Amino acid sequence: MRLKSGVLSLLLLTTFLALGECFWPFSKWHGRNDNPSAPPEPKLSPVIFVPGDGGSQMDARLNKPNSPYLICQKTHDWYNLWLDLEQLVIPMVYCWIDNVKLYYDKVTRTTHNTPGVETRIPGWGNPEVVEWIDPTKNSAGAYFKDIANELVKLGYIRKQNIHGAPYDFRKAPNENQQFFIDLKQLVEDSYEANNQSAVTFISHSMGSLMTLVFLQEQTLQWKAKYVKRMISLAGVWAGSFKAVKVFAMGDDLDSFALSAKILKAEQITHPSTAWLLPSPLFWKPSEVLAMTPSRNYTMAQLEEFFKDLDYMTGWEMRKDTIRYNRNFDPPNVELHCLYGEGIDTVERLQYKKSDISGETPKLIMGLGDGTVNQRSLRACKYWAGYSKAPINTLALQNVDHLHILSNPDVLKYIRTVMQQP
Repeated sequence: MRLKSGVLSLLLLTTFLALGECFWPFSKWHGRNDNPSAPPEPKLSPVIFVPGDGGSQMDARLNKPNSPYLICQKTHDWYNLWLDLEQLVIPMVYCWIDNVKLYYDKVTRTTHNTPGVETRIPGWGNPEVVEWIDPTKNSAGAYFKDIANELVKLGYIRKQNIHGAPYDFRKAPNENQQFFIDLKQLVEDSYEANNQSAVTFISHSMGSLMTLVFLQEQTLQWKAKYVKRMISLAGVWAGSFKAVKVFAMGDDLDSFALSAKILKAEQITHPSTAWLLPSPLFWKPSEVLAMTPSRNYTMAQLEEFFKDLDYMTGWEMRKDTIRYNRNFDPPNVELHCLYGEGIDTVERLQYKKSDISGETPKLIMGLGDGTVNQRSLRACKYWAGYSKAPINTLALQNVDHLHILSNPDVLKYIRTVMQQP
């Protein structure tokens, strides 16, 4: 999740999601046998990576009637739109924003691209498109790469029992229904192609939420057959206050080379940003989100906050996605919930003026992983008394939202889990 940070700290990303080893069961034999049966091949649980916000590559094709600036191309065959660092520097960033931002339709309650811009998410099923968000494999675009390499050491083979499930991270589940259909088919195909071995999901950030929504929609019988476990890394289970910050002032993706004010024009058009707003199940109605000299905005007054920001589209997208925040049923598969903590993470905004529409607020910090607040990261603990499957949690001190994907303790944990029968 880049939260458009998170993953995207990258931009340098991001800014804005299993590895395995098995045991060898030997066949039993009785009495003398000069040619005992050879041990069967180990059954590796096939792995599917589910990326977070900003964690999928995106291509674009242009046939635009006009462009915002003379330097911006109006026509272009398919090319990489995300992540390409060269497009994110001034002045090219203004062209990039026009090509990647979305427009909200209040009638259909869906979004669409800038007229003349066609987008696609390449590489369905291919792990490499989520191992590297930048297809040129620039180090700033590394994502699931270290986890995939660890899997290969255990005998895994890319595209055979390691897969990727990329999707349009700009959109929330209500506009990603085809993703869930395709993901179910990918799970079943992986199961059949790998000695009928149940799959392991490894998800990051918003990818954990996407996986949760998917699993909530499946029957217990289906999950018992096809899903071995889920390993969540930095899951943004209950949303994040950083989404409030994005709507208020944008996000520089943790890069000094980028401007939050410039990127805001694109970031606030994403329904997924509205979906990642703090969950009403974990933030009380009376909790203050923003403070001004004349008033405070609480969770219960989020609509007024959007109104005073002069961006009611954000509130409309919130209404479209709030049902997903209110359904917090457990995934009911074996869950390993890993997250970082102990890092300053924004939890409130403080304005010097009462008019918040054009002012940059001061950030009031709390604890989390630098992107997601502590209460959201820990929300998976809530399921311990309700889940029909085991819940395991691991908090890692001072491990931030993105670097959890390459943390040695995390890699070791995943390796250990994947060696279990």
